[in-house]
Amino acid sequence: MSTISASSSAATPTTAPVPPAPKDFRGKSGKKICCACPSTKQQRDLCVVERGEESCQDIIEKHKACLREDGFDVV
Repeated sequence: MSTISASSSAATPTTAPVPPAPKDFRGKSGKKICCACPSTKQQRDLCVVERGEESCQDIIEKHKACLREDGFDVV
């Protein structure tokens, strides 16, 4: 009967290095991105729920512009 033994030269899965945790970035107003531009955020959210994302591009762009003005890097 043969026995199977684990060898120290067995292939081990490689893992990608863990990226550093994002810093607690706040915009020029001192707010986190989730709390910045509340008026445009509310308009955007309401529009998307009622009409769908495709129909709300103008409002979505207004919200992104507001976030950029506050110092956030928004694509």
